[in-house]
Amino acid sequence: MNLLIESIKMDWPVLTPIFICSILVVAVAINRITYYKKNERNIGDFIQNLQRNLAKNNIAGAQRLSTQLGGIISEMVDEGLRIYTEQKSGFSRAYDISSSLATRKLEKNLSVLGTIGAVAPFLGLFGTVVRILYTFQDLAMQGNQSATVASGIASALIATALGLGVAIVAVVLFNWFQSTVTHFENDFKLIKLVFLSFIDSDEEVKIDNNTMAL
Repeated sequence: MNLLIESIKMDWPVLTPIFICSILVVAVAINRITYYKKNERNIGDFIQNLQRNLAKNNIAGAQRLSTQLGGIISEMVDEGLRIYTEQKSGFSRAYDISSSLATRKLEKNLSVLGTIGAVAPFLGLFGTVVRILYTFQDLAMQGNQSATVASGIASALIATALGLGVAIVAVVLFNWFQSTVTHFENDFKLIKLVFLSFIDSDEEVKIDNNTMAL
């Protein structure tokens, strides 16, 4: 612990970027965890109820279900209902646009974690190189002292350790959040399939009616 404190005192200029990165990682983690928890939904029962309402063409009932559900899933259902009632023929493309916009909200600030995960080890290595250079300079001025060498190298490696620690946490969080985003995207796709199933069934009915008329 004493070595860490002394290293921070001596090398704070090169360690400051690593500390800034660690603060950013914590800030992004809190922001994303809060956002995902706020929007997390179990849509198993909701999908079944949505199908029942669409089968009866009960758009108002489907909208009430969506309002009760809340969150970003509700936003996608509302958008799906709007497209379903206004432009069935172009449903897939219009829904995909809305889905992409919703995914952007889910991925907000994740690039910060990815960047820190890639850069933090190099910041630590830079701090190590700087401290070793200062150690060699002290050796040149004070003569060959093994204690000075050992202390300097130990202090230098702290920067690398801090950089690796921040990078590991950033990469773990980045992968975790990406898997969470994928889970939301799968829910978006499931909702899309529900709407498409009814659009396709309507088209099949129209084709059958036209065939019978001929």
